[in-house]
Amino acid sequence: MSNDPLHSDQWSEWLLRRRNGGDPQKEFAIQRKVERMRDLVLDGAGPLVGRVLLDVGCGDGLIAFGAFERAGQSMQAIFADVSRPLLDRAEQRAVEKGVRKHSTFLHTSAEALDGVTDESADVVTTRAVLAYIEDKAAVARRFYRALTPGGRVSIAEPINRDEALHLAAFSSFLLSPAGATASPVARLLHRCKSALLPSTPEEIQKNPVTNFSERDLITFFQGAGFIEIHLELHIDIMRQAAVAWDTYIDIAPRPGSATLREVFATQLSAAELGELERTLRPMVESGLHRSREAIAYLTAIKPGNEVLGTSDTEGSMVPIFSDRT
Repeated sequence: MSNDPLHSDQWSEWLLRRRNGGDPQKEFAIQRKVERMRDLVLDGAGPLVGRVLLDVGCGDGLIAFGAFERAGQSMQAIFADVSRPLLDRAEQRAVEKGVRKHSTFLHTSAEALDGVTDESADVVTTRAVLAYIEDKAAVARRFYRALTPGGRVSIAEPINRDEALHLAAFSSFLLSPAGATASPVARLLHRCKSALLPSTPEEIQKNPVTNFSERDLITFFQGAGFIEIHLELHIDIMRQAAVAWDTYIDIAPRPGSATLREVFATQLSAAELGELERTLRPMVESGLHRSREAIAYLTAIKPGNEVLGTSDTEGSMVPIFSDRT
């Protein structure tokens, strides 16, 4: 991929630079984490040998190349992404990995999926794509149309709603009489976090990153016509590895987001920054700070022979009515 700044966008800038704060060691740790997410998505995708996989929001090819490692060159992959720089990078990597002739590259959004014909993919995968889309239900319907009968969707999506609601609750607390008991550092942290994530009910509902829950994902895919939907919500509250302060404040938590350094410049005075850094920096550099991450893993099947009373994916009878909830 070219280093020409004209050949970049917010998606490639974040993936290649802003998510790691410019620190190769941090990038290595991030890569290990996203590879674990990739493996869970591919586990949910089912058998891949001889299949056509459509990876929506492919980025630099994390999921699709992982699929090639599992299925070899028996499969075909369609790489689709709204970012031309990342798509170009994925194509370059496909050449290097010897799978270019088994790959198709489409510059398109998840909403449109231009170039993807109906019933052309056996599997659709995503990782952190729907979180940035306004009409998630429409995308679920587009995935349904792209899949062959009996095809599967397997996705991983961050769930940020609870964290945003916590910020909103703390905002209300600060405005109450009891809010006078909040420490100055807690107030400063809240101000900075509110610059990175919506912190009022109105903002939460308008922002695609926060206006949905894991249960909404089930509703979207059920409404699109999928059956045998399974969702697992993984919530991890974990101690973070020690990291240099300059790296920590140069990390952007998501595409299009500011870094803490950028937030500090607009939200804090020099005195406030000094007070916050004296408290937070020792925790960051000693590995005593903790983070919370919530990821929803959803799999679903497009009906195949199920409409006739049998399932070609599970080989079992499917009743017209069920007393299970």
